[in-house]
Amino acid sequence: MEPLTFLIAIMGCGEGDAPCRQVRMLEARYESQAACTAATEAAVAQNVDVDFPVVVAQCVSAGTEADVAAADVKRSQGGTAELQVSPIRK
Repeated sequence: MEPLTFLIAIMGCGEGDAPCRQVRMLEARYESQAACTAATEAAVAQNVDVDFPVVVAQCVSAGTEADVAAADVKRSQGGTAELQVSPIRK
């Protein structure tokens, strides 16, 4: 059995209930979910150049795609997105 590694998917989200779209998969690999999760805040800050009003990061196991609904993204009162870290998808 191969060891499990994790990647960070950058997701672009619009308004309403439409699902967020995976716009980028970062190349860095993490040996644990905790290490991946710890890197998501910096990943969002470095990937705000996508053409979406809200950008979030999601840790996924290598070989899978991220899946986040826009309604699942927590927004602050100012209308900007707070970091959303979704469960790992296997």
